Amino acid sequence: MASPCSHRHSPQHLEPNVQLTLLRQKAELANAVKQREVLESAISTKGPAVQDGSAKPSLPFFNQQLTLNGLAPLQATSIEVLQINVGKVCNQTCSHCHVDAGPDRRENMSRETAEAIIDVLAATEIPTLDITGGAPEMNPHFRWIVEQASALGRRVIDRCNLTILMANGFKDLPEFLAKHNVQVVASLPCYLEENCDSQRGDGVFRRSIEALRRLNSLGYGVPGSGRTLSLVYNPIGPALPPDQSKLETTYRDELKSRYDIVFTELHTITNLPISRFLDELLQSNKYEEYMQTLVDHFNPQTVGGVMCRTMLSVDWQGRLFDCDFNQMLDMPLSDDRPTHIQDFDEQLLSNRMIQTGRHCFGCTAGSGSSCQGAVITHTT
Repeated sequence: MASPCSHRHSPQHLEPNVQLTLLRQKAELANAVKQREVLESAISTKGPAVQDGSAKPSLPFFNQQLTLNGLAPLQATSIEVLQINVGKVCNQTCSHCHVDAGPDRRENMSRETAEAIIDVLAATEIPTLDITGGAPEMNPHFRWIVEQASALGRRVIDRCNLTILMANGFKDLPEFLAKHNVQVVASLPCYLEENCDSQRGDGVFRRSIEALRRLNSLGYGVPGSGRTLSLVYNPIGPALPPDQSKLETTYRDELKSRYDIVFTELHTITNLPISRFLDELLQSNKYEEYMQTLVDHFNPQTVGGVMCRTMLSVDWQGRLFDCDFNQMLDMPLSDDRPTHIQDFDEQLLSNRMIQTGRHCFGCTAGSGSSCQGAVITHTT
């Protein structure tokens, strides 16, 4: 069977990224409220028509599916990862981006908020700081945050788009990351240039390969080096990721044979129907079909391992959310829990009830999806 990364795409999909963000286009879906309205009014592509055949039955709500499987309510169990989104400024405008990040955005985390985050780390034993964006490295306080978290002995993750490492003003970043033993989690949706560029923009693949070679030269991804390089695959289009372990083997073989590149592990992540990917689904008339796919492939075995149960998300303003996806949909924490990093209370936040919506089917479909890749991994 052909790899999901081995097919070619038709010309109309080759340059989807030469565009402004939804916000700068003044598109309706730049508004989180509008996105939630679309998601919560989803209709099914299956089932009998209602009365005159003009309507279709609704898809289940996520909480209904949890209840049906005896898994409600969804509740956090701890805070193992503090994930901070330091802004929406990015040097790329990727077609699938749930943040709607891009060069035309201006939102960036302030030093005051960054200091509050470091204060929380210093006052707790939260083991991991996960830094994302945008291109998180473009935040003016990125290096300070890394230095402070590293000095506290925390595991630091940089969610990197790779091309930023080749940009003027950032070319010394690989050495900086290596100095502080930062784990690099790098987006590479395909090992084929055309497919990667179709999602991330012209020339992105070539610059990504150059960045990976730089990281390899510093020991990243090299067995025994202690420097972790995780690659991230997400489908190019409305489909679920394939088996993570099998795709990792293919990535290893292809990247080694084609470019002499090595890496530590591969994460497969499902595209959630949020922001630009939601817009793409609607524009291509694939939205209902994709939502039905997510619902049909709901896997109750994934629920125990979804990332929101052990993660807390912080936005560029310091507001708290269950996950980065809820953050982009502007779904605040439930109940009377603290809503800002300056009011952080580990006891209250560690066992909170998690806010859910239909987008959550994306994290529980098939093998599941989290910031650490598939929730359930298969080795056969």
